[in-house]
Amino acid sequence: MRLDLRALLSALAAVAALTTVPYAGAAVPAPRVGVAGLNGLPQPLPLPYDERADAARQVAQARARARAEGKRLLIDLGGNWCPDCRVLAGVMALPEVAAFLRRHYVTVYVDVGRLDRNTQIARRYGIERLTGVPAVLVVDPRSDRLLNPGRTFALADARNMTPQALADWLAQWL
Repeated sequence: MRLDLRALLSALAAVAALTTVPYAGAAVPAPRVGVAGLNGLPQPLPLPYDERADAARQVAQARARARAEGKRLLIDLGGNWCPDCRVLAGVMALPEVAAFLRRHYVTVYVDVGRLDRNTQIARRYGIERLTGVPAVLVVDPRSDRLLNPGRTFALADARNMTPQALADWLAQWL
């Protein structure tokens, strides 16, 4: 049996084209955050979660926009009562992080009340029960597939992370 290297490479390239997500390639570096610690965040911290919003509609619109723009969908599940949620929102609002997010993500904030509201959004991505917030879902808008399973609650302790660590975490999914 003779191995045709050219045919093999062509076949591998075809398989790669079918299996590679549109964002694959060299890692995207995280923005360099100018604030060293959480005490340097602008005060008061943001209150990004709208309790009256139609969360299902907001997520659907954000997903459609992310798909059209070739970006990831970032769903931040939390509540304005949650200090870790507000810290994460404060870091995400820093100019260098906000610009990075606008380039690579379409972000939607979903109010989950006291872990008892809009839980159908988490379930849609395989999370049967919210065990903490913020719960951050990184979604491929083309396949509607969760890209960070098992890591959705990684930022639930945002108060004990540096702004740079939070930015690094957001960048790793690109």
